[in-house]
Amino acid sequence: MAQQGYKTLAEAVEGLRQRGFAANFELLNKTFQAVNSGRTFTADELTLVEHHRFEGVSDPDDMAVLYAIEANDGTRGTIADAFGPQADPDLGAFLKNVKMHEDL
Repeated sequence: MAQQGYKTLAEAVEGLRQRGFAANFELLNKTFQAVNSGRTFTADELTLVEHHRFEGVSDPDDMAVLYAIEANDGTRGTIADAFGPQADPDLGAFLKNVKMHEDL
């Protein structure tokens, strides 16, 4: 699912933004919200297009996963989460209900 070889989280965010994943998503009350527009989406309205995992070279707390998400209305954006024990369990539970691009 991860298609590009990004070396840093910032590089991945910028690369995905340039590829049209411009919205910043956040998990809010068991829905995804596009921060700038305020539009909300349920899990069945979203597709996980790709993800990128980053491991901190010097600090294990720097581990993160960046998800590229597309909504049924064409909104494309990203959401990041910690990786490992610091991960947000609510985000993980929500993403389990989001269809994956490779499953289409």
